Amino acid sequence: MTRQWSTRSGVEHDEVYSTDSLTRRGVNDLESWVGRPGAAPFTRGINSSGYRESPWIIGQYAGFGSAEDANRRFRMLLEQGQTGFSVALDLPTQMGKDSDHALARGEVGKVGVAIDALPDVERLFAGIELRDVRQIRTTANAIGPVWLALIVAMARRQGVDPGSIKILIQNDVLKEYFARGTYILPPKAGAKLVVDTIEYCARHLPAWTPLTMSGYHIRESGASAAQELGYTFANGIAYCEGAIARGVSPDTFLPSLFTFLSAGTDLLEEVAKFRAARRVWAKIVESRLKSDDSRSQSLQIFGFSAGSALTAQQPLNNVVRVTLCALAAVLGGVQTLHTASFDEALATPTEESAKLALRTQQIIMEESGLRGAVDALGGSWAVESLTLEIEQQVFRLLDEIDERGGAVACVESGWFGDELADGAYADQLAVDSGERTILGVNKARDANEQVTADVFTVDPKSEQRQIERVQRLRAERDQHKVDDALTELERVAREGSNIVPATIVAIESLATVGEVCGVYEKVHGRFIPGGQA
Repeated sequence: MTRQWSTRSGVEHDEVYSTDSLTRRGVNDLESWVGRPGAAPFTRGINSSGYRESPWIIGQYAGFGSAEDANRRFRMLLEQGQTGFSVALDLPTQMGKDSDHALARGEVGKVGVAIDALPDVERLFAGIELRDVRQIRTTANAIGPVWLALIVAMARRQGVDPGSIKILIQNDVLKEYFARGTYILPPKAGAKLVVDTIEYCARHLPAWTPLTMSGYHIRESGASAAQELGYTFANGIAYCEGAIARGVSPDTFLPSLFTFLSAGTDLLEEVAKFRAARRVWAKIVESRLKSDDSRSQSLQIFGFSAGSALTAQQPLNNVVRVTLCALAAVLGGVQTLHTASFDEALATPTEESAKLALRTQQIIMEESGLRGAVDALGGSWAVESLTLEIEQQVFRLLDEIDERGGAVACVESGWFGDELADGAYADQLAVDSGERTILGVNKARDANEQVTADVFTVDPKSEQRQIERVQRLRAERDQHKVDDALTELERVAREGSNIVPATIVAIESLATVGEVCGVYEKVHGRFIPGGQA
């Protein structure tokens, strides 16, 4: 078989890159096209000094079992030098179900921490001075307003100004319908809650990040680099235009936004993708969202090493893969980075493997010398050619999405999902045929290997303790206060007003996540793929 020298996304490499590589793509003056670091369209990064003055945030993603279990892991990582963290929520929480719901059985605390009500959040962050952590994130998409309410209520109970905490909410529900699956409401209603959160933060919590446009899950589901950016930014446009239509000035929320992108092992393409992402978003903000403020145009990126790059076979190979992913993100100029643990293809990471993932970032930060040069690959004929190629593909995709009616219409029609399924199928065929090599899987296999690891397991008694906690909470709280709060939340939701203030009141009354989301579902219905809500 003749080897095809192309990127993971299928972009053919020039055998030798040169100035001709750029002129063929329409760039005659490379220095003018690439620009300067810290200047629009931010090809070379959003900071003129790169990582010299302020290195990227080491933001490891963790959470499992009970709030106490997750708290211990967070505190360990912070003590070891982590500067920010992401809270992994279990599936029942993400789907708006309490731990004692029938559908939650067997899933409580399994892939994240179980959060049923305000006391769980207080246990989760016990002993952590939140104002000293550079960034606190969570994967709350269908329940973005509820997570906001939980943090606000916790801060108020502690006498802390919620605005003094650096909170980043993922809050990107549209990609859930075609790339991840933790949705509750129909797409239009789900998107409305995202906009409610953006509007509330813009008016009351301007330092918070109310949206992280999430491409990571899109890429993991079969997207090319261009599709990852195109579908992500189409979703972002839908949310941002929704907030602007309510009279929210774009410059009150755009500067705080992040995008969440995959960092894969195809080093040159991934570096180019991060550069193209900044260029594309800067142009979207200027031309479509009508802001000429450089703060609004500069895109902050949270890079996350690709989980799909990890293998259960020969798991120690994943240490090398994660290092490649991290290098791509750092050379691409991200603001926050998570590095996966080598054993994640097998189970929830052990404490030792999580520490090694943290050390991977710290070694790159402190020993590689990369912080000394701002945008070290800027001007590379290969990188800039790939950057331009991806940028052009993304804008063609955005035009097609507009022709199809926009992001929500593409979700509802199933077009996004169909495109990702085609990509995932083609990728698997490439692995099966050997066209794409994965060491330990289709090359350099060990016939005698037995896949084993020191696997972390959740305490089997943890689920029952969590169920007892939520039931005890319901028995001991002021039920009349809860009922009044939920009744008011339903009224506000039915009239179409912003539901965040009423959600905060409900959470402060000790309503559970499931009860609050139950009100949302009562008003808007539940989304059933291929069926009726």
